[in-house]
Amino acid sequence: MATSSLSCSVCDLRHISSPSAVWCTECDEGLCDSCQEHHSLSKASRNHTVIPITEYYKLPSDVVKISQFCDKHNEKLSIYCKMHECPCCINCIVESHNKCQQLLKIEDVINNVISTIAFFEIEQTLKEVAENIEKIRVDRQNNLKTLPETRQQIEKEIKKIPNSHQ
Repeated sequence: MATSSLSCSVCDLRHISSPSAVWCTECDEGLCDSCQEHHSLSKASRNHTVIPITEYYKLPSDVVKISQFCDKHNEKLSIYCKMHECPCCINCIVESHNKCQQLLKIEDVINNVISTIAFFEIEQTLKEVAENIEKIRVDRQNNLKTLPETRQQIEKEIKKIPNSHQ
């Protein structure tokens, strides 16, 4: 996030100052309403994911700093090399990773990570629910044990109350 009022990248190239309305996660740039309309109609970018610029501002700075483009070739990072544990563009693969055996599509790696995190969160939630159920069960058993004593105490207290109906 370069500035607090992000300008439309396309308009900037045309030397026009226009605030961004959305952020394209694939192009990694902000777009005003007009440019976003063209962006959504263009064959090359119509399937890109855009988020409102207000949501982009809410992203943690660590997430915003993640580049989707290769520093060396300025190409989109599309492959993940498991051997070197790094993302690669097509040129990187040809130049440096052509012997690597485990090359995966980045989107598959991301989907696996997301589903692993989701599974972990569900597992944690289920553990908490099971712990809460056990606490409730123990409390219920304790309440049932003390019920006769509580009943006797209540009956004693009732007998102490003067009968006003006599």
